[in-house]
Amino acid sequence: MIQVCSQCGTRWNVRERRREWCPRCRGALMAPLMDGPPPDPRWGMPAGPQIPAAPAMRPTAPRLPPGFRWIAVRPGAAPPVRRPRRHRGPTPRYTVIPRWGLVDRVDQGSAGPQQQAPTKPGPAVGLVRTALFATLLVLAGAALVFVLRYALLIINRDTLLPSLVALASVWLGYLASVAALLAVGITAVLLVSWLIARRAAAFKHVGLPEPRSERALWAGCLVPVVNLLWAPVYVIELARIEDYYHRLRSLILRWWLIWVVSTAISIFAIATSFASDAQGIANNTVTMVVAYLGAAVAVSATARVFEGFERKPVERPVHRWVVVSADGPERPAPAPSLESPVELEGQEPAA
Repeated sequence: MIQVCSQCGTRWNVRERRREWCPRCRGALMAPLMDGPPPDPRWGMPAGPQIPAAPAMRPTAPRLPPGFRWIAVRPGAAPPVRRPRRHRGPTPRYTVIPRWGLVDRVDQGSAGPQQQAPTKPGPAVGLVRTALFATLLVLAGAALVFVLRYALLIINRDTLLPSLVALASVWLGYLASVAALLAVGITAVLLVSWLIARRAAAFKHVGLPEPRSERALWAGCLVPVVNLLWAPVYVIELARIEDYYHRLRSLILRWWLIWVVSTAISIFAIATSFASDAQGIANNTVTMVVAYLGAAVAVSATARVFEGFERKPVERPVHRWVVVSADGPERPAPAPSLESPVELEGQEPAA
């Protein structure tokens, strides 16, 4: 089997074993020829006439025998298949100058058929403020009633109280508790209604759907013990969607802590209200005073959080971006002096 070198043209007898490189010039060997001359047993080379060795300089490509041709092959892996470019449509054009960036959002009510349904209005701000103030007064009055009752208990240790005074102190405590419970309940309902309306308006203003249903908001704010976790979460979500959380964060956390402590004291006062001995009744009376005072402080903290939201309407952004020159804030123009002319240059003075 004969293989011809593609560089120097030497014919090599490879003896039934195909080779790749020429031993003389290290050129590539072409495909084997099956009809070559018989090999010389002494040298392992063809017995026919030898082709002279190639000169020192690289020769031109030799003439290929019949049946062979040069094929240019790109080195390396095959090139990736070129995908046709997708048509992206015409170039966008604008009838007005686009005003993207730091601008105030203006609610332009669209009169189309897909107009959003108006949100339900919440309770009036004045009504909520009045309810908070009235609840604060009722809780302070209830604490004062139980202080008076504790004073009567101290007097009763040495002196027997008239039956009318004792009966009045007992019923006055019951009435104060019922009044405090009603005031807190009414105020809680008003606050939850305000929170639902405020969240709906805030999410509508930013163009997002309300993630919480009304049932979830009512249950999370009014169910005892459960509201200790979910009600502050709803308030924090409202502060974040209005971009006001960084200003109200400390106020909300303080209100949350006061509310948890007040609820714990109230639960302890209710648990110890079934005492029948004199010392147990006295201890429960002191606990009720502390519980009503703690509830009053919690209502006051709630009022502060409410006022923190009401200082900024939903439609008015927290920050207003203005254009400032690169040199720094604009300075007010100096007042014109009396010596400088009032008229513009090139114009006659007014008559």
